[in-house]
Formats: sequence, structure tokens, C-alpha cells
Amino acid sequence: MIKEKIVLAYSGGLDTSAIIPWLKENYNYDVYALCIDIGQGAELENLEKRGYECGAGYVKIERATDELVNDYIFPMLKSGAMYENKYLLGTSIARPLIAKKLVEYAREVGASAICHGATGKGNDQVRFDLGIWALAPEMKIIAPWRIWNIKSREDAVEYCIKHDIKLNLPANQLYSRDKNIWHLSHEGLELENPDTAPDYENLLMMCATPENAPDEAEIITIDFEKGIPVKLNDKDINGTDLIYKLNEIGGKHGVGVIDMVENRVVGMKSRGIYETPGGTILYYAHNELERICLDRQTYSFKATAAVTFAELVYNGMWFTPLREAISAFIDKTQENVTGKVKLKLYKGNIIPQGVSSPYTLYNEEISSFTTGNLYDHKDAEGFIKLYGLPLRVRASMIEKNKG
Repeated sequence: MIKEKIVLAYSGGLDTSAIIPWLKENYNYDVYALCIDIGQGAELENLEKRGYECGAGYVKIERATDELVNDYIFPMLKSGAMYENKYLLGTSIARPLIAKKLVEYAREVGASAICHGATGKGNDQVRFDLGIWALAPEMKIIAPWRIWNIKSREDAVEYCIKHDIKLNLPANQLYSRDKNIWHLSHEGLELENPDTAPDYENLLMMCATPENAPDEAEIITIDFEKGIPVKLNDKDINGTDLIYKLNEIGGKHGVGVIDMVENRVVGMKSRGIYETPGGTILYYAHNELERICLDRQTYSFKATAAVTFAELVYNGMWFTPLREAISAFIDKTQENVTGKVKLKLYKGNIIPQGVSSPYTLYNEEISSFTTGNLYDHKDAEGFIKLYGLPLRVRASMIEKNKG
């Protein structure tokens, strides 16, 4: 009997290590394990070997870091999207790319199903399912955490031990972590109590604590062209190398750590610790440049659009007409967002040191306290009278109807 093929989104971590023997135990599938390399780093060491040891018939690693940066992260950066005013969407932004790669590989090998290790309480199950169905509506999706008897990460460890799966996980790996070039997240264990202070000394992996950051500040410059960062300290650099370098610099200075309780798609609140050093610097720099390059109305409306953009990314709605339409609007706003931003990094802080652009709308002659040719102080009186007319009319009405 010919077995059907299933593509597993394989990370090499605890969940997907347990899923491979579970799929073989419960389904008649040939398991094709696909890992998308989006900057996980050391996590990918010996991954193919581990996949085969877990029982996969095929293991493939696909390099996609550049694609993540250029086609997903930078469009998000240009938008200014930030979920609930804090989260820079590190996990969320990678999910549509992973879904796309899973579908492409499933069609390449003739698979009839795709499997992922997202939990039944989390956001990723929504993101993966919606992303897959947006591109392959006929595809069957198997999500073991929604149907198997394993109820916790401790149960998953026991399942792997029972099936002779070597995990070699350090003790603190029982945190649920997600890593890519943009960020590293930490969830679970004592972090599930929002009244518990994180043990940053032992938890953080990308960033120093402010106490351990250098006592000397560091000044950097970032150049943008049409909203895209293209230079670091006056040297040309591609997007992937730029983020890696800013992760190193920002992490050293303790920049980009947040402790956040957020509202998940599925209706509950969850707490996570996020490390996004390079992303935090880029967001800050990009916003500083927009402040001098965008007119008041565009800047204001773009901030409104950014809220919707963030919700679409967080909710797994990347492959939707609305997200595409907002991206088109954002690209239009970025036509003149070109210039240089100078920043000082010091013990977790980002301090602006100057911003310039050939397209700046900041006019010193108008903005200074000295009267210039383009602005007459006397004109303000008529403007204020007209601007305040509704207030005066309402006040007169109230006065007339007293008593």
C-alpha cells in the first residue's frame, strides 16, 4: 500500500521531535520534515541528523532569511506596525513565510497534508492554518496539540523518552521559545504568573541587562532609502547583515527587551518576554526620519493604518486583500522617507542625536522664533478666530439658555 505524504513544519525542538513518532504511530504517512532557516542560528546544528533519528523519512532545511527580511520584515518596518503598542511581531511576521514554504514543498513532493506543532491555546495555529489555506485551500492540516493526549511540555518530554528520542535540552529549555533573525521570545514556567519578575540574568539570550551593559554609550548612524535601511555607520549593508549587526550592537547595550501581557487571537491573555534589539533600533530610527519627511495628515493616518496592519499580521491575515492594500498605501508614503538618523545607545535606552533628509519638511525659517518671510505672526489671529469659531458659538448657546 502506497503511503500518503505529509509535510511537517520541523524546528528540531521538543514539540516537533515528539510529533514525528506520533505521526508514524497514528497515521499511515511518509513524514517529510521541512525546516525553514530564518535565522535560528545554533538551533539548526545537527538538525537533519536529529530529524532522521526521530523517524522522519526525509529532512530538508530551506534557507529563507533574506526573503523574510526583504519581503516581510521590511514591509512591516515601513508600516510602523506594533501590536498593542509594544510587540514588534517577531514570531507573527515569520509565520506567513513559513506557511508559504510548507505549501510549496507539499506541492513539490505531492503531499496531501501539512502538520505543525502549534499549541491549541496559541496564536500560531491560527496563523499557520490561515496562511496554508490562503495558498492551498484543499490542503489537509493536522495539528497534534489539538488532538493528542499530551497536555504539557513535561508530557512531551516523557513521550520522547518513551520513544527513545534524544532531546539534549538544557533545563531552561522548558521555556517555550521562538527565535529568528528579528527576535527571541520566552514563554512558560514562572513567566505565566504576571506578578513574577523575570530572572533576566538567566533568561535573556540576546540582550544584556542594563546593569551589565557597557558604561560607555555608543553612537550609530542608519541611512534609509524610501523607508528601507541601507547603510550602517555610513557603510552600505544588506538587510540581513544589518539586522544581525544591530542585534549584536543593541544586545550589548541592553536595548529591545520587553515584558508584555498581550491579548491572543484565541481570546485569552498571555505573557511573554521578547528580545528584539535590532528591530527596536530600526523602528526608532525609522520613526524619527518619518517625523521630518511626512506631512501631518499622512503621519497621523499612517499611524492609524499601522494599528490595523499590526492586527492583520498578529492574527495571521498576511495573505489578504486588506493587508496588500495597506502595504500599497505604505509604499506610497515612503517615497520621500530617505535620510540619515543618528542614535545613542546606553543601558537599554535609545537617545536621538540628530536626523537629516533631502526631503525634510522641517523649515528652520518657519519653525524658529525669529519672524521669517514665510510666516507672519499677525496671520495667526485670523486663523485662531476661525479655528475657534465652533467653540464660541457653543459657548454663546450655553450662555443664552442658562436659567
